[in-house]
Amino acid sequence: MKYYGMIGALLLASMTHAQEEAQPQTLITNVHVFDGVNEARIENASVLVEGNLIKSVSTDAIEAPDATVIDGEGRTLMPGFIETHAHLMLMGPTIPAMEANSTWEDFAIHGARMAEMYLMQGFTTVRDAGGGNGGLRRAIDAGEILGPRYYPSAAFLGTRGGHADFANFTSPPGESTNFGRLNMAQEVDNVADVQKFGRNNFRMGATQLKYMQSGGVVSAFDPWQLLAGSSEEIGAAVQVANEYGSYVMAHSYRKEAIMNALEAGVMSIEHGFAFDCEIGALMNEKGAYISTNLTAFDEGLTTIPAVANNPASLAKAISASATFGNYIDNMKECPVKRTFQVDCVGSVTACNIQIAYEKNLNNKFFGPYTSLVTMTSVGGELVALSGDFMNPYTDGKLGVIEEGAYADILIVDGNPLEDFSVVGTGDKWFDAEPRPDSPETIRIIMKDGVIYKNTLE
Repeated sequence: MKYYGMIGALLLASMTHAQEEAQPQTLITNVHVFDGVNEARIENASVLVEGNLIKSVSTDAIEAPDATVIDGEGRTLMPGFIETHAHLMLMGPTIPAMEANSTWEDFAIHGARMAEMYLMQGFTTVRDAGGGNGGLRRAIDAGEILGPRYYPSAAFLGTRGGHADFANFTSPPGESTNFGRLNMAQEVDNVADVQKFGRNNFRMGATQLKYMQSGGVVSAFDPWQLLAGSSEEIGAAVQVANEYGSYVMAHSYRKEAIMNALEAGVMSIEHGFAFDCEIGALMNEKGAYISTNLTAFDEGLTTIPAVANNPASLAKAISASATFGNYIDNMKECPVKRTFQVDCVGSVTACNIQIAYEKNLNNKFFGPYTSLVTMTSVGGELVALSGDFMNPYTDGKLGVIEEGAYADILIVDGNPLEDFSVVGTGDKWFDAEPRPDSPETIRIIMKDGVIYKNTLE
């Protein structure tokens, strides 16, 4: 009896294993593939998805008799977009309003709505640059809410009076804040603070750390020229990140700030408006990346309400614009690995508009091919720096169409290398009309092998 029972158990285990291995397949035919890396598309190709990974990309016919077949009808198949500097939890309209009048429910509901909006705009991966902890990712990955793959930084780390100081104006040093209680921003004024709150961020689900090194334009207390944090404090953030096999992203405006961050081991420069060829050489030496919101170079920057209606912010914007005017030319002359950034704080409707406008500016300043690589493969490389321990998505590569990569796929009308508008661009910012939930020209949105939009049927 024991012998037959063992055989039965082995047969059952074998059958169960075979059923687990029989992953569902989707075969996409008649497409031209932009793989996220090469400028030339793979013409007249087919792509086979098995489970959540790409099994095959071929110009020959792919035999997959049990697959669900989708005819791309000559459209372009490409990787899902990757946004590397979002703030999904920050609904605005101002920092004081969020500090004084918002609860965790307000932030959570906004974050859920932002996550769905990003996915339907074609973004299958988002790196959050401060304010979001691990809960949103757990909800997305569990299928509780719709959204992209999510790489949160947890609390902003910054000094008193710096760009992460969201406390009320009369709040004394060290007093508890709304942002602090929710681990959305933490004041760090010495090495011990950086270590304590950096480690707590990883405990709360961060995949990388965000250090606020420079000031900002619309923030309350900090000049944009600020050089916040000593080399020891920035180094402490890098040390903590290294303990977890991850990396640090630094909010850095001035050249001195950027160089200090790179020398300390920071791998991702955020904004980096003072970029020049000396910085570029050091970045390439270190293997570092830069993520820049190109709206900062928009001609109408000083007319947007958050700037124009605040004399201090207007003065800072005018000063910053005059100082950072060579960024575009310098980036073209001395290119480095640059990723796509929107950096929107505000309503879902406003951020939807800003995403489309940021896409438009990328194409305006750098052309379609560079923009597409920025939005796909380079972003995939950057988020992978979170390493083997903290990276929640290690089964395949992101931002590319190749065998073994994650099946994060878009199908768009036409050829985005010739007509960039098909990726869902907008040519207006603050005076734009509300945009649709998803661009009509993006016909299929697939993330992790699951189709979330299909207008080809």
